[in-house]
Amino acid sequence: MKLRDRKAFITGASRGIGRAIALAFAKEGASLALGARSMDALSGLTSEIEAQGSHAFPVTIDVGDASSIVSAKAAVAERLGHVHIVVNNAGIAQSVSVVKMDDAHWQAHLDINLTGTFRVTRAFLPDLIAEGWGRIINIASTAGKVGFQYTAAYCASKHGVIGFTRALALEMATQNITANAICPGFVNTDMTSQAVKNIADKTGGSEADALAWIKKISPQNRLVEPEEIAAVAVMLASEQARGITGQAINVDGGTVVY
Repeated sequence: MKLRDRKAFITGASRGIGRAIALAFAKEGASLALGARSMDALSGLTSEIEAQGSHAFPVTIDVGDASSIVSAKAAVAERLGHVHIVVNNAGIAQSVSVVKMDDAHWQAHLDINLTGTFRVTRAFLPDLIAEGWGRIINIASTAGKVGFQYTAAYCASKHGVIGFTRALALEMATQNITANAICPGFVNTDMTSQAVKNIADKTGGSEADALAWIKKISPQNRLVEPEEIAAVAVMLASEQARGITGQAINVDGGTVVY
């Protein structure tokens, strides 16, 4: 029970990586506020966690909307009080070439992936400071370390998340608060399924061929599972990881080796 008596807020908790992190945190004893744009999307996960004997409740949040973050913070404070752990997982990933990219595409990625991470962190950071203990875990991407074609807005936003994480870690270094990023490669989630479909549509090939091509990007020739990301998040959230801060940890089967 590495997270016994800890309280955590997770954005994008209804599916994929966020869902896996929520289940892993609950198993380790944390009480959870689960954030997503739709309450309906969180109902099943909340019930599953409660059935296992852990405490969780859903919170509506759109991280691209500043007022929604303020409302979510108030709801968490009312139900949970101060939190110790914040996981910024909510995000979008869409593909288009730079020459065809409009302002809306670019701005959406910055608003949700980067500015949303900043605003959620800013809202909850006073809780961590007041508690004298805290963990900020930002889900970035290998696209935050290297470039990929047709995802310039996504790459820019995730590079920004890593830079923000590193600066925050230094600011909080004497406060018993750590800030780290996890950088997944292609993960077995709906987001990757959509990428597979997009590749197949654009190339005229099959989705099976597109999936095989994505897998080959990794030296392990496979997709990462959400539970692998969750295991790293549990480690970073634990007391044992107090000396790890300002890091951007790849979980990508060796695709990016620095």
